[in-house]
Amino acid sequence: MVKLRVVLGLLALAILVGCRNDMHDQPRFKPLAKSDFYEDMRASRAPVENTVARGQLNEDTYFYTGKIGANPGDYMPAEVSVNQATLERGRERYNIYCAPCHSRTGDGNGMVPQRGYRHPPSYHQERLRKAPLGYFFDVMTNGFGAMPDYAVQITPEDRWKIVAYIRALQLSQNATAADAAGRPIPTAPPRFEEPGSGATPPVPLPETNETGEPENVSGAHQ
Repeated sequence: MVKLRVVLGLLALAILVGCRNDMHDQPRFKPLAKSDFYEDMRASRAPVENTVARGQLNEDTYFYTGKIGANPGDYMPAEVSVNQATLERGRERYNIYCAPCHSRTGDGNGMVPQRGYRHPPSYHQERLRKAPLGYFFDVMTNGFGAMPDYAVQITPEDRWKIVAYIRALQLSQNATAADAAGRPIPTAPPRFEEPGSGATPPVPLPETNETGEPENVSGAHQ
């Protein structure tokens, strides 16, 4: 019986020792609290000068700012190749983040301004058609006028892909027959054998040449 009491006492003591909250209750300052220890009376201290957080070195200034010095540059950074995959990704991100205000054609008549928000300028006006690529990147990064910044929502790489798509969108709305390799401008709307439904995709008609024959028929013009 005595041994049992000793064992239970030691167990209770071990439990009490393990419940100490020294680290939880240690002296500390709350964020932005006053401190008499420092001359400026601020408990929250600024990082050491030139401190860089892990993964935020951002050595390529142009890739992260779109600027050369104080002016926007007019070329795509080496980290982003301009190809079909880049434009498709740019179109996807554009339709998510930009089209609600700028519209899918870039004319500034998206659904949000149609509901009362301030209309953004059209991408197809002369000023923006001649704007350098870095200008669009900078506006997405820092905002401009009524437009907020999208630096948190969109990564730098995706911002550049949106820039590439905006330039392609501008060309698509202001292209000439020479730009389209002789195809009519604007392009005729697609025609379908079957319009499709909510459960099945539409079936497009095959393209035909001047004689009315399908272009994809092998050996038709040998």
